[in-house]
Amino acid sequence: MRIRPLFLSATLLFGTLTACGSDDQMTEPVRTGPGVSAESISLGVLTDMTGPFKGSSIFRIRGYELYLDQVNKRGGVCGRRIELKQKDHAYDVQKALDGYFELEPQVLGFIDVLGQPMTAAIEPDLMQTRALTVPGSWAADLLGNPHMMIVGTTYDLDIINGLDHYKRNGVLAAGDTIGHVHLRGSFGDNALEGSRFVAENWGMKISEQAVTETTANFAEQIAALKAANVKVLVLSLTPPQAAAAVGIAAQLGWNVPILANAVSYDAAIMQSPVAPVFAKQVLIPTPVAPWSGNAEGVKELRDGYQERWRGEAGTLNTVHGYTVAMAFVAVLEKACGKKDLTRDGVLRAFHDTTGLTTKGITGPLKFSLVGRPSSTQSYMTRPDANVPGTLKVVEDLYESELVKLKGTRAR
Repeated sequence: MRIRPLFLSATLLFGTLTACGSDDQMTEPVRTGPGVSAESISLGVLTDMTGPFKGSSIFRIRGYELYLDQVNKRGGVCGRRIELKQKDHAYDVQKALDGYFELEPQVLGFIDVLGQPMTAAIEPDLMQTRALTVPGSWAADLLGNPHMMIVGTTYDLDIINGLDHYKRNGVLAAGDTIGHVHLRGSFGDNALEGSRFVAENWGMKISEQAVTETTANFAEQIAALKAANVKVLVLSLTPPQAAAAVGIAAQLGWNVPILANAVSYDAAIMQSPVAPVFAKQVLIPTPVAPWSGNAEGVKELRDGYQERWRGEAGTLNTVHGYTVAMAFVAVLEKACGKKDLTRDGVLRAFHDTTGLTTKGITGPLKFSLVGRPSSTQSYMTRPDANVPGTLKVVEDLYESELVKLKGTRAR
């Protein structure tokens, strides 16, 4: 008679312990690391706020701030408000190093590190600290670093998609010559890979002109490419250099179709004497939708932006910043779900993120394959001074079959 009551008591006790264990698991504390307190998550911004890229940096930061404000209004991540800690390096490597070593102990990761020389300088330390970092670059050589988040297509893939657009519209054909003026370094060299890959696979020729960041006069380069009878001129330069090169082409009366990487364009160009030439001849493949795009994510961005900065228009950099913040928060939320907001926890969440939607601002983002771009689709845009943000969409997200081939070869 006593056995059953004892059995029931033991069963009840076991059930109580199990329930307690379940409750404990539900209330398990979140593991945290640098930059994470009970109230906030701090992310670093190491960018150029007073140097040559001041304009693009300010608009990109506005994109971060807008999206993070929206996240904070709905409770933040893991009940913590996300805040930015910013340092200006004025596009100076030593200032960037000083700013980095000051910020690094205070932040969970870096949502922005602008400049290839700056990124290269801090990269060895990033490998040690394991802080997830978004470089202000789409250079493919950064894809091999498991700590780098590149949101969108790389420079070479944008060029391939852009040249494919020209081919499908009858501008390029087998046997034609592609002319490419490019900066030496990770940006220009990577963009040139796209032109070379197109020429190799479509039976075309390529005429190359390499320059440095100090090159100001492009008369020699443009004249040489005109003499080579190139059918499409590709520019992978700084915005002032791209404007100078286009101006030389106009002076020579050369109406060649021009393809320029997104970082070679600045909205200020459309207030300069070469604006009509840009509007007529230049095509710009972009990793993210332009400000004037019709994607759901861009519409939400514009609505929120107008509430905060009424009467102003954003730029492609604003859209990029907003999208980066969207991707970074998605990774933080995944890490929160695993109760691990340490740097290693965030990296694991980053490498486990695939099929992330940006509501049409980019193609679906996949960060799970180290060495592969997060997206392979590009928007085709043209400069237009009458369009807010100065870029209008001429073709929605597109991926060339050649991009797929390049991806297959990379494996």
